[in-house]
Amino acid sequence: MENSTKTENTIDLRRLWMLLRAHIWAIIAWAVGLGAVGFVLAAFVVEPKYTSTTQILVNQKRNMTDAGQAFNAQQADVQVINTYKDIVTSPVILKDASKWIKNPTEVVKPAKKAKYKTLADGTKKLVSPAEPAVVRRAGRGYNVSAKEMQKAVSVTTQQQSQVFTISAKSNDPEKAQAIANAVAQTFKSKIKSIMNVNNVTIVSPASRGTKTFPKTSLFTLAGIILGLIISIALIVLRDSFNTTVRDDDYLTKELGLTNLGHISHFHLSNKFSINDNDSNSGKKKRV
Repeated sequence: MENSTKTENTIDLRRLWMLLRAHIWAIIAWAVGLGAVGFVLAAFVVEPKYTSTTQILVNQKRNMTDAGQAFNAQQADVQVINTYKDIVTSPVILKDASKWIKNPTEVVKPAKKAKYKTLADGTKKLVSPAEPAVVRRAGRGYNVSAKEMQKAVSVTTQQQSQVFTISAKSNDPEKAQAIANAVAQTFKSKIKSIMNVNNVTIVSPASRGTKTFPKTSLFTLAGIILGLIISIALIVLRDSFNTTVRDDDYLTKELGLTNLGHISHFHLSNKFSINDNDSNSGKKKRV
């Protein structure tokens, strides 16, 4: 019984291999065709998404000479990273970031207060006048609401690291960059008052977003695999529903019939003739 099962499995696999060999060009055509469809969809049809990232370091400046105390302070900063992660995506930060991104500016030169010198008679003499802050536009403005930012922004952290990453997604690479920088700048300016933090550093500002979806190579590969699966499935189904008797084994082994013989087929030429020896006619008959 076991040998019979093995034989049947061998025959099935052999039949499958013969089918694949017989339809190899159809399989290749399906794979190449759907692979091309996947490439076209990824390159020209599906709306692309771009991602821009910025990294921020938050810690407390402490004057500690003891290595143990410094290590404990560092671990405390690491533990509070998850809190920073929640604050970044909170309405407190995103609302201000939404306002800032409409008119992004950066301080080129901070404002200076006027300096006075007190004379011997008690009067004050102006030493240097006050100077206003010099600001400039940091880039193109975008109208992005706080809710849109919440959907676009995500924060990732690494284990035992004081640095966390802010990522922004958008259908425009420059817009993704602007959102990431807006959130980072707003967080840097507000976290000092929210948690009494004295050291916030933007380690790497966001750069122009890179395309992260769809991946052309992945879509093309998926199309090729789908083409192989569909073509093989169609070939197997077509063969399974084909009830034509293809050989003697099907009659004897599958249907249990007895093979009594073969009838050969031959074709006669148009010039073939049979001689009729009938003396009355004396003519040849043509078939």
